Amino acid sequence: MNERGVYKMTTKFKSRFLLAVSTIAISFSILLSGCSKSPKLGDGTNSPMPGAVTENGGGESSSAPAEPTPTPTKEPLPTIDVQSVKPNEAGKIMVVMFHNFVESFTPTKYDKGEYTTTFSEFEKLLQELYDKGYRLISMTDYLNNNIDVPAGCIPMIFTFDDGTAGQFNLVNENGTLKANIKSAVGIMEKFNEKHPDFGLKGTFYVNLGNGTFEGEGTLEQRLKYLVDKGFEIGNHTYNHINLRDTTSATEIQKQIALNQKTISELIPGYVMTTFSLPYGLPSKDLQSFVKKGSYEGVEYDNQAIMEVGWDPALSPVSKNFNPLSIHRVRSSGINPVDCDLAWWLERLTREEQYVSDGNPETVTIPEGKLENVDQDRLQGKTLITY
Repeated sequence: MNERGVYKMTTKFKSRFLLAVSTIAISFSILLSGCSKSPKLGDGTNSPMPGAVTENGGGESSSAPAEPTPTPTKEPLPTIDVQSVKPNEAGKIMVVMFHNFVESFTPTKYDKGEYTTTFSEFEKLLQELYDKGYRLISMTDYLNNNIDVPAGCIPMIFTFDDGTAGQFNLVNENGTLKANIKSAVGIMEKFNEKHPDFGLKGTFYVNLGNGTFEGEGTLEQRLKYLVDKGFEIGNHTYNHINLRDTTSATEIQKQIALNQKTISELIPGYVMTTFSLPYGLPSKDLQSFVKKGSYEGVEYDNQAIMEVGWDPALSPVSKNFNPLSIHRVRSSGINPVDCDLAWWLERLTREEQYVSDGNPETVTIPEGKLENVDQDRLQGKTLITY
């Protein structure tokens, strides 16, 4: 370890490392368009916990001699060939912004479909992302630098604004409420059955004062369904007000706090900790109220703020990472535009992106990327260069 606290592979160590790889390590074969299916770093298991000594009713140990306490051991972690995987956990991560999903769509003079995706195109997109090695992670894990995807894979985050029925709605099948297969969530669930390693994650930014995920069931049942499935709910104001036109600090706090109050009544204890800007930021003198405020006794403190999509976000260990300004990539609509997801998938190189080392307890980067890392953001992870 050097004086900066970074583990670095010396030439002599590299030779030993490569020899070890050839004899005992798991060899990974990573294509530019995919990621390894091999076990991840960190898949070692602990030995069983020592058995507890039984006690009698008087609180004293029984007459049977206690079993000796074994020393917990860990099996060795799998090793990756970094020259094949080429991890770069200081690279960019695409946070994708979705809006509308429909069965079919005809562009008009007033609605060209830049924010609308058909269900069939979404199905194709999931397969394309999977084949290219992308794996879904939650917004919470991204913000906490707790990224856990297989070695060689690229994390991606799905966000959905406005709570439309095309994103998710419930249908009643023989007395059971299920996600409509003609919805983004229904399509994701079906895809996850075939490819469980892709991930079933995403954050829905809702306006609970408007119609939210309209369909069968109550609003409580709809929200609870998503939360139980592992999705996250974020704040998007109560009525989807235009923050850029808002001139009142009270109105901003009312809209955000009322949304939080509503979800905490529907799902007791649930706190929305991230916020998606409807239409953009208000004037500079009001921006602090987007982050933190209160209204009629309801307080909120947004730990991250989603901006309107145009480019990939930074790694959570980047020196320039700012959770209060998370950049997003707009999903590809029926009418493609520059800087949408399809545009970035074609132009963003693998070397520029966050490529996982497979171990959530380490952050592995090329030596030349070290200057981009803020070691205070490692969250206790070990930083490794090669």
